[in-house]
Amino acid sequence: MNRIRYDELMREDIARLKEQGRRPRLLLHVCCAPCSTACLELLTDVFDVTCFYCNPNISPQEEYERRLQELDRLLKELPLRARPDLLPCAYEPERFEAIALGLEAEPEGGARCEKCYRLRLEETARAAKAHGYDYFTTTLSVSPYKNAEKLNTIGAALAETWGVRYLFSDFKKRDGYLRSIRLSAEYGLYRQDYCGCVYSKAQAEARQAL
Repeated sequence: MNRIRYDELMREDIARLKEQGRRPRLLLHVCCAPCSTACLELLTDVFDVTCFYCNPNISPQEEYERRLQELDRLLKELPLRARPDLLPCAYEPERFEAIALGLEAEPEGGARCEKCYRLRLEETARAAKAHGYDYFTTTLSVSPYKNAEKLNTIGAALAETWGVRYLFSDFKKRDGYLRSIRLSAEYGLYRQDYCGCVYSKAQAEARQAL
């Protein structure tokens, strides 16, 4: 069975937009500054980007705020063709807790994570529709620990529901993940060792204890 090459789909979209000379508005869901780096380098060349910081999975609140502050600093320091705006959400951990109920023991990347992807992407699609964006997508696929196929399948379904185009992507491809690591080091970004939720943190601590 042939797998869909999401990175190629994105680059075909980008090439077409460049030929047309258009700069559509893109609402980019971002999870943290390190994961945003390489994505922003690529996307701001073609889109007018707004970074949508909506991550109710992150715990505790101090961690949520720290990641938001690092993202704000990155947007001010990273040299880009067009400076992205930042649109942060209120901290609402109860929304994640509700979808994680009964899935606490799931491994990272399992059913709990899939519901978390959907929660954050649906909020992005909803906001994109409300504020008149042409596209929405997420930085999550830059991580080798995130399932790009699941992310893009969810994004495509939400695009149908909300009537906003989803930009297919797999940002880890073509050394995107390695580029994000290099840029994180160059800008001295705070780089956390867990995805964000209490369950991923516990799993990371268990791995470190081995």
